[in-house]
Amino acid sequence: MQESTLEPNGRSTNINTFQPASTFNSPAWCFNGHVHTIACSVLHRNKLPPYKRITISTPDDDFLELDFIDAGGQTPITILLHGLEGSSNRYYMSALAETLKKSGISSLSMNLRSCGSHMNRQMRFYHSGETSDLNFVANWAQAKFPERTLFSVGFSLGGNILVKWLGEQKKAVPVSAAVAVSAPFDLEKCSTTIEQGFNKIYEYRFLQTLVSKANKKRKRYPQIPHFHGSTLRDFDDQITSKIHGFADAKDYYEKASSAPYVKDIRVPTLIIHSKEDPICPIDAVPLEDVYHNPYIKPVITQKGGHVGFWSITDGWLNKTITQFLNWSQQ
Repeated sequence: MQESTLEPNGRSTNINTFQPASTFNSPAWCFNGHVHTIACSVLHRNKLPPYKRITISTPDDDFLELDFIDAGGQTPITILLHGLEGSSNRYYMSALAETLKKSGISSLSMNLRSCGSHMNRQMRFYHSGETSDLNFVANWAQAKFPERTLFSVGFSLGGNILVKWLGEQKKAVPVSAAVAVSAPFDLEKCSTTIEQGFNKIYEYRFLQTLVSKANKKRKRYPQIPHFHGSTLRDFDDQITSKIHGFADAKDYYEKASSAPYVKDIRVPTLIIHSKEDPICPIDAVPLEDVYHNPYIKPVITQKGGHVGFWSITDGWLNKTITQFLNWSQQ
């Protein structure tokens, strides 16, 4: 049984008192996780919100592109993190930013290095366990908007970064609440899963842009290895690990996975995951640690896909996220 937690503001909160306003119900035509994943990605209307682009310099002489939507006044700010090869323009990022604004919550969407409108300057890109940029942006936002509450929401790879960061920072984390959607807690299991069956289509699409970026960056950094492979594991083994200081893909997966950090989270955190997620399987989620951490509220759906949750009641995912963030302020 989960106990009450004492928040940084001294308020005692029992996270079990949070219940989504509605359960997730999907239409009959969304008969498996692949349909949810693809339908949301392809059919979702993706009208970009009125982002204000902010470019900030990083301590290592690089930059990050942030897209800000200000709901006005002293509204909370939610830092949003996208998934692998995503950006602030992805449907799940822009749709959530719009929903948050309507609820009176501002958003600051991070474009991870190489994912914005310009290629980043340093040889390094981003990866599933790279938390220093999130930490830098959160502290930058805290300094720039000292009167505002900070939240964070991460999708897929961004969810892994967020969970790992929350566990690393423990109570020192500058956000008051967080949400991780379809996070790949165990990178080894997820890498194996994406190599199988229909999932190879997702893998192929990711590899197209990853390899293209590596080739582009090699013009400035010729020491970047050439890619000779056919899987994301191959890419991580040959390029991701070598650029970012890991021995190989196995070493990268072990050190970058967020699962070991779940038990150390010390702020109210909502974890949303589908049992039908085709890319990040439910057995990759450290459910025992999730259910035993009194700061975590799991919402595990029977149906749904990877980041994609096509609901009969429109917008269930974003409404649930927004409801949780508002609840955390009560």
